[in-house]
Amino acid sequence: MKLLSIAVPCYNSEAYMRNCIESLLAGGEEVEIIIVDDGSTKDKTAEIADEYMEKYPTIVKAIHQENGGHGAAVNTGLRNATGLYYKVVDSDDWLNREAFLKVLSVLDRVTRGSETLDALICNYVYEKVGVKKKRVMRYPNAFPADRIFGWDEVKPLGKSKYVLMHSLIYRTELLRECGLELPEHTFYVDNLVAFQPMMYVKTMYYLDVNLYRYYIGREDQSVNEAVMLKRMDQQIRVNKLMIDAIESEKINQKQHRGYIIHYLSIIMTVSSILLLRAQTEESFQEKQELWKYLKTKDAVLYCKLRYGLLGRLVNLPGKGGRKVSVAGYKLAQRFYGFN
Repeated sequence: MKLLSIAVPCYNSEAYMRNCIESLLAGGEEVEIIIVDDGSTKDKTAEIADEYMEKYPTIVKAIHQENGGHGAAVNTGLRNATGLYYKVVDSDDWLNREAFLKVLSVLDRVTRGSETLDALICNYVYEKVGVKKKRVMRYPNAFPADRIFGWDEVKPLGKSKYVLMHSLIYRTELLRECGLELPEHTFYVDNLVAFQPMMYVKTMYYLDVNLYRYYIGREDQSVNEAVMLKRMDQQIRVNKLMIDAIESEKINQKQHRGYIIHYLSIIMTVSSILLLRAQTEESFQEKQELWKYLKTKDAVLYCKLRYGLLGRLVNLPGKGGRKVSVAGYKLAQRFYGFN
């Protein structure tokens, strides 16, 4: 059995997938690389995937499927994973070699021990086009490092931080047990990967290394703001699925509940600001409807988010309030370097 399965969703990824795959091959025989060709038609993605499988038959699997979107590719990777742990690496991103080897060392040591580890957390780096000083998302003040810990030892992340899919490696069986099944033909499902399984996570390990290199800045990239504005229906769909995924009865510890509330608060803020940025009456009504949806699903959670700092920021009254909300978002965008 492999130690770690890594799914690489690919869609017309010829231009950059080799860089991604080569970075993963550093893991050697302990790693299973599952390249999911999600119906690529415009380039040689399928041929490249098969080339790597032929060259590294004990490490690489190439799976070809009809186009179903990023979520469908992640689902396929999980269904075919044989590793004890599972990670998703997007085809335009890559892993740092030194950090990767440290991760594998930790996972190997943990699996030989008596404790079960549900999630390993590492740092990720924003590899933003044209930016020399790269922003690193780290968590040394929130998580104890270099050992297994539970929610009772977790401290608040801070308003500017949250644990993206890029930070996470999950125990494969936990993902299956929690029923993770991402929607097809929908962008931004990485938020569901980082959110839904954390409802079930009990034990974690934080390794303070810059593992994941998150490439952003391509004009056609899904996280480009202009592209997001065109796909707001998908952002809202994911946001509502996150609300639906909350199972309050499973979250007994204060720190665990705080994590869930914090993450949802950030996504609600992003959705709200983007709807305000659209500057149409229809988008404003969609924002109102999104908050009503949360209120209908969980009135207590709605009050916590709506009257918290971020909730108040994105729900300022009148057109002037909307301008202040957007201005605050732009300031944070410049300061933190996202999108």
